[in-house]
Amino acid sequence: MLVAATADAQKSDVGNFYPLLQSHAAERNSSLSFLNSKHRNTEKWRREAKGKLQELLAYNPAPVPLESQVVSTTKRDGYTQHLVRYNVSAHQQTEAYLLIPDNLSKPAPAVIALHDHGGFYFFGKEKHNLTDDQPEVLRTYIQNLYEGRTYADELAKKGFIVLSPDAPYFGSQRLDPEQVNDDLTKNYRKQLTGDSDTDIVAFNKFANGHEAAINKTVLAAGTTWLGMIVQSDRVAIDYLLSRPEVDPERIGCIGLSLGGLRSTYLFGMDSRIKTGIVAAFSTTFEHMLRNHTRHTWMMYVPRQNLYLDIPDVASLNAPRPLLVLNCKQDKLFNPAGMEAAEHKLAAIYDKMKARDKFRCNYYDVPHSMTIAMQEDAFAWLDKWLK
Repeated sequence: MLVAATADAQKSDVGNFYPLLQSHAAERNSSLSFLNSKHRNTEKWRREAKGKLQELLAYNPAPVPLESQVVSTTKRDGYTQHLVRYNVSAHQQTEAYLLIPDNLSKPAPAVIALHDHGGFYFFGKEKHNLTDDQPEVLRTYIQNLYEGRTYADELAKKGFIVLSPDAPYFGSQRLDPEQVNDDLTKNYRKQLTGDSDTDIVAFNKFANGHEAAINKTVLAAGTTWLGMIVQSDRVAIDYLLSRPEVDPERIGCIGLSLGGLRSTYLFGMDSRIKTGIVAAFSTTFEHMLRNHTRHTWMMYVPRQNLYLDIPDVASLNAPRPLLVLNCKQDKLFNPAGMEAAEHKLAAIYDKMKARDKFRCNYYDVPHSMTIAMQEDAFAWLDKWLK
């Protein structure tokens, strides 16, 4: 049994191609990491590394006026929830929930709350925001990933302005089956029953199956899916800065899973973010190659590994405060990869003489952001934004 288990552990998702690809990846990687001995001037390194990452993300459309509007307003307990809409690019709009705490007397700290993936495309921002008449499939989802609590609302009750934007391919930016070729949607249409929960599940399955086609087209167009997501999330900062209620010097970001990846890149790429929280998305490329490249197509950026590992991206805004929350029972990440990412970030913050501004916590739970994790995140935001 031991021999069989050991042999199985040496197998890979890509079989006999693993040694070839692992060897290639190991030849030259993370050349722009701050740990590279040639990088002595922090700001020069930051400019070079951010510039290279922006080049690799390959998406930088011309800015357009936000032309923002408030679609609806709902008074909640201790805050007001606005559904807002604004332009992300000349061809793209998104919707977001904007939560404004009651009784603000001066500009307040703000948090951009970035939703997860979870194979649930029909909704985006609704996964961590209170909404009325939630379908059962959404309630179950929130229970499983967030212990039933919509953490954005809890942040608003604690005095934070919160913005939760939909990412491309989710919620208000989800794929429209009516604009997809009929031969690719006929099976999906056959599954529709008129029952909202059943139809949401059918849509999620359809959108999941379409990810490969979307990503092939994204690459063929000369850009990257993650580049589109990062650009959309950076426009969320523009929107916050258009609001007089927001203190521009106190903006943070937080997210779970894909939201954690989004938080990594938003924190790393945009200096307007003063602190970041990454939940259940911390690893290194090295520890993904054998068996853990099973994530969404949205996360892969061609050739990035040559210059910056995933923790290196988070370090681009160091020594600003960064909190990483890892789940010990997470099936999406190799535990060794979580530890390798932690050690790399700790070494970078050490090199910057700012070790107190980086923390990595572990929780003995599956892939999720439990209430205990949320409370630790809230305490971090209180410390660094209030």
